[in-house]
Amino acid sequence: MALALANIRLRATLREQSSRDPLTGLFNRRFMEASLERELRRAAREGYGLGLLLADLDHFKDLNDAFGHAAGDAVLRGIGRYLAGAVRGEDVACRFGGEEFVIILPKASLADTQRRAEALRDGIKVHQSEEPMRLYPSATMSIGVAAYPEHGTSVDELLLAADSAMYRAKALGRDRVVVAGDSERRAIEVSAG
Repeated sequence: MALALANIRLRATLREQSSRDPLTGLFNRRFMEASLERELRRAAREGYGLGLLLADLDHFKDLNDAFGHAAGDAVLRGIGRYLAGAVRGEDVACRFGGEEFVIILPKASLADTQRRAEALRDGIKVHQSEEPMRLYPSATMSIGVAAYPEHGTSVDELLLAADSAMYRAKALGRDRVVVAGDSERRAIEVSAG
């Protein structure tokens, strides 16, 4: 009986580890893609919206170059702690790769998604200023916003829309939120901090 329980615990631990990013503790890209696919099907079936945020830390390479990879890792861990605590229970916060993060917002309208993006962008600055052992400059985020069904009906379409909006935020000066545009990928709404 003890061996069976140990095996069950081990399998649960391995399953958890396979879906989490080891550095930030957030969900990983594979889990994000499966979750986004599942949430899109649910949104289509039940007739509600879905928000998607793609956030990129601004000037992260400069931080790594100036302070080293250990500093970059410390910042990423802090961002992971912040995002994990700042999202709702039904949201899915993921490390997309490098210094990019994706947040899936089930049952969120486009307006709600944009408000949440602004709150996260502002909140990251407050969170970092309150860290007791802050040794590195504060990170800011550029965030691209996309929503189902306005900007796409598939995982690829939504990620492309959010990614295009995020790159537009970077091009406009960083530390801002940009909502995905129409099919020509023109930004329709920009706000800066």
